Amino acid sequence: MLIAGPTASGKSALAIALALEEGGVIVNADAMQVYRDLRILTARPSEEDESQVPHRLYGHVPGASAYSVARWLADASAEIDAVWRSGRVPVIVGGTGLYFKALEQGLADIPLIPPDITEKWRAAKGDLHAELAKRDKGAAARLNPNDRQRIIRAIEVFEGTGKPLDHWQRAAQGSAVLAGVEARRIFLNPDRKTLHARANARFERMVKEGGIEEARSLLEQGLGPNMPVMKAIGVKQMAAYLAGQTPLEEAVKAGQTATRQYIKRQLTWWRHQMPGWEERRA
Repeated sequence: MLIAGPTASGKSALAIALALEEGGVIVNADAMQVYRDLRILTARPSEEDESQVPHRLYGHVPGASAYSVARWLADASAEIDAVWRSGRVPVIVGGTGLYFKALEQGLADIPLIPPDITEKWRAAKGDLHAELAKRDKGAAARLNPNDRQRIIRAIEVFEGTGKPLDHWQRAAQGSAVLAGVEARRIFLNPDRKTLHARANARFERMVKEGGIEEARSLLEQGLGPNMPVMKAIGVKQMAAYLAGQTPLEEAVKAGQTATRQYIKRQLTWWRHQMPGWEERRA
């Protein structure tokens, strides 16, 4: 069973309810909730929640670690297999679309592209969509002419490997964790006004319930700004407050704005990348 949706849509509560009904074990598919340093600011399930049903892959990674999709997929594969072998139902829940895509479609094992090819195309000018069409007509037909980043990647792969990108993607799909598995797929998509109100209230609550102290503790580790954990919503905003750069009220509003922007990105990504799920509005 797969449960996805934007932040603050009620995924965790639904996952617990369905896991209790089905005899399930909840497996985390949220890229920020893996970090042990940020229980509050990432809205990880509470200890009370975790006492109701087994939860896996929550808070198991130190913030100093640059966790990746590939590492999560390996960890999730092991947990899902263990749940199946125990005779229980894995309930995979989270808001990170790439994690679900990796489960269902695998990760393409593309050979390393030579640096000179990468540098050439990332510096290239002109109509790159036309350049892609000369090499890989299938990819050119699928990609928006304005999607420069993905176009460049498709050109790099073709030139570096001699095979189109979908060759590597098809190979990955055959070995995907959920290949051939009949699974219920639920996408929570509440009314946008309701969702924004929930997200705003939750951010205020997280700040009041220890989010500032949590951010301070993380900042004291001296991690670089490019570490994934430092990009969690709330860290940057609380850091500005703690440094005396922003009043707390403004920092909270900035965090709420960042959350709404993230919700928009999640919904846009899901609409284009993962169609066909059972959609619930509440």
